[in-house]
Amino acid sequence: MLRTLDLRGRDRTAPLDLPRPDLGAEGPVEQVRQILAEVRARGDEAIREYALSFDHVELDELRVEEAALDKALASISPELRAALEEARDAIAAFHRHRAPLPERYERGGIAVTHYELPVERAGVYAPGGRAKYPSSVLMTAVPAIVAGVGEVACCAPPGPDGDPPTELLAACALAGVHEVYRIGGAQAIAAMAYGTESVRKVDVIVGPGSKWVSIAQREVRGVVGVPAAFAGPSEVVVIADQATPAEWAAIDIIVQAEHGPDGLAWLITWSEEVAAQVTEAVARLVAASPRRAETESTLAAGGYAVIVDGPEEAMAVANEIAPEHLELLVADPAPLLERVRHAGVVFVGPLAPAAVGDYLAGPSHVLPTFATARFASVLGVEDFLRRVHAVEVTPEGIARVAGHVAAIANAEGLPAHAEAALLRVDRATWSAP
Repeated sequence: MLRTLDLRGRDRTAPLDLPRPDLGAEGPVEQVRQILAEVRARGDEAIREYALSFDHVELDELRVEEAALDKALASISPELRAALEEARDAIAAFHRHRAPLPERYERGGIAVTHYELPVERAGVYAPGGRAKYPSSVLMTAVPAIVAGVGEVACCAPPGPDGDPPTELLAACALAGVHEVYRIGGAQAIAAMAYGTESVRKVDVIVGPGSKWVSIAQREVRGVVGVPAAFAGPSEVVVIADQATPAEWAAIDIIVQAEHGPDGLAWLITWSEEVAAQVTEAVARLVAASPRRAETESTLAAGGYAVIVDGPEEAMAVANEIAPEHLELLVADPAPLLERVRHAGVVFVGPLAPAAVGDYLAGPSHVLPTFATARFASVLGVEDFLRRVHAVEVTPEGIARVAGHVAAIANAEGLPAHAEAALLRVDRATWSAP
């Protein structure tokens, strides 16, 4: 179930060559580009054709009626509604709790006022297919609304009846989503990026999805804002020692693997006994899982039990992977936490499973995958804001910097830049005939 990778005794000066999931090279990329081009050229017509081809449903109206959201919210169980409300409130509270940047900065007669302006319209994608993801609606829409985005549109794949799952629609109602569309896959990203007869173009697109959805987001970057993170198939690296029960480590590996194919689920340990116990527990638990097929598909390609020499080497391997989720299920996690360099989110100690972060910790569960944690971050309020600076200059300020401005401008061969500063201190050097 978990293939063993023994890295003990390796040359630490040599680069790590670790197996990684294959996102399909150029095949899916070319197919995604074709979908994007078709939707851009033919709009709703192309979307309806893809819905019939991929989702096996005929769609008339692409937008879900507002009354359907209220109906969905009324139909879910009180227990689920309470849980979704708690998750919504936790996400909103966390994202409101951010230190404000200094509003005004002054130095030598130049004042800069800092503004953060929300985008006017955001698109959030909620994946479907193998599972229902009301949590993804909350994890994307709530930070957008906290940021002050005026309109939030959600796209989600239609089910057999032509609608997204009831639970997802209920989450849209609770989050305050303004528009919901029955569109999934790369075609949903195209609709939000380019606009169609039914879907107005957005300014930013966020949300996790399959490799098709994530590749589509990468392809439309530049047409709309897209976070740098590749929010694709789920990943987890569990570092465990004898302090953590084998079943705890095993179930946390399964938690991310049950999302389905193309993911990554690794155990790293410096104990042969732990590796054997967790591997056995994974096999036993997967055999009883209601999502056995999805879990096995992930583990077959991306499931490993890695044995290393010690904690330091475990962290070297984890940092090389740069996983979406990193769990430190060890007796003393603090020294390992200090060595974290690349991870989307870190769960510290045996009592902190990634499942808590997936729903209720507060930070978004939309995280960088496929090693993009080396340069990208978790989705947050910042992804919906634009930084704008208003610059004011006093007479003393322009007198102080005009010569410096001119020196740099002239070095770059841009005399008008120099003259723009010098004119203001009566030091003009040229004028138009």
